[in-house]
Amino acid sequence: MRPKYFAPKGTEDILPSVSHEWRFVESQWRAVCERYGYREIRTPIYEETELFRRGVGTETDIVSKEMFTFRDRGERDLALKPEGTAPVVRAYIEHGLYAQSPLQRLYYITPFFRDEDVQKGRYRQAHQMGAEIIGSAEPYADAELLSMLVYFFRTLGIPEDWFELHLNTMGCAECRPAYREAVQQFGRDHFDQLCETCQHRLEHNPLRILDCKVPTCRAITENAPRIDPFLCEPCRTHFERLQAILKALEVAYVRDYRLVRGLDYYTRTTFEVLAKGLGAQNALCGGGRYDGLVEQLGGNPTPALGVGIGLERTLMVLREVGAPLPEAPHPDLFIVAFGDSARLPALQLAESLRHAGFATDLDITGRSPKAQMRLANDSRATYALLLGEDELANQTVSVRNLQTREQETVAQSELTEWLNTRLPRS
Repeated sequence: MRPKYFAPKGTEDILPSVSHEWRFVESQWRAVCERYGYREIRTPIYEETELFRRGVGTETDIVSKEMFTFRDRGERDLALKPEGTAPVVRAYIEHGLYAQSPLQRLYYITPFFRDEDVQKGRYRQAHQMGAEIIGSAEPYADAELLSMLVYFFRTLGIPEDWFELHLNTMGCAECRPAYREAVQQFGRDHFDQLCETCQHRLEHNPLRILDCKVPTCRAITENAPRIDPFLCEPCRTHFERLQAILKALEVAYVRDYRLVRGLDYYTRTTFEVLAKGLGAQNALCGGGRYDGLVEQLGGNPTPALGVGIGLERTLMVLREVGAPLPEAPHPDLFIVAFGDSARLPALQLAESLRHAGFATDLDITGRSPKAQMRLANDSRATYALLLGEDELANQTVSVRNLQTREQETVAQSELTEWLNTRLPRS
């Protein structure tokens, strides 16, 4: 049949043929986060627009160009969330999580929305896995988060030579303004050579010219000022200690002087994990410190840091490297009913087996026994349970191994015990 409606541009349907791969990555993220002491938080899919204006920054591309905003019937200005950190911080303040514990490790898995150009691995509705550490100013927190990220990508089966951790520092409110001014002056000196986007950024967010992907801009900014001479002593010490801790943990990284990230709230540590083979859009994840954000959104001064991981791009890399993704789930059992008299008993048997913990399928459309057997084979079930007049009369089931084709008769009263010795419970 010809479809009448289509998924909106920049979105995609995650079909049953691949959804199990998504669940695999999500389950690995949950397992790793919980192993490191994180607890899950779920925030609304939309928030007050002002939260992102104040938290992310009015001059960022996200807020100035990419947010999906709307007014509700109460004339409240709302936005579909374009990133995950500001909502977590809002919830942290609103619910007083700081009173429960001075240190909060929180993780989430969420869709987010940006009205931007659709590219490979970049959608208008995308999915992000994230983690936030709120309450520690120590570089040990930065190192622990970075070590966890590297461990996570390893557990997914991505070879270490397929990804790199890039690391930089952006200083703080004390030392960054002088660096910002130096980069801005550098850009003005080379204004005519910059792309149109960087020319606009120069006045409002000049550090962003450093991570422009346009080749001519990258060549020009190769000689732009670097931040190290501008760092204040606390920022310099923090970054030096972080690097020493990473070395002790044997976490390899690349110092990337261009790495400034696109959000206003970052301070000191910034990082990305970059994957090979994805072209320009090769960032698997990115994050850093945002020591001023909690206070900026109405809380007490509180140090914090976090990361956001692109789920779509992570899956792209897993498929690219041939990582061992799980197969689509299949039933343990498929019940074949021979004749109308066996249909209700087949359904009753299926319900009994499902409640006993076995994934069980059967036909519910009235197909012939021959068609049901084709379904059983196509389902990749381990066993077909055949139920006909003889089995009904004798209270038995004929059990056929669909791989070996061997078949034996089992009393219905003993079926669960028989299966328990041959199949793990799902």
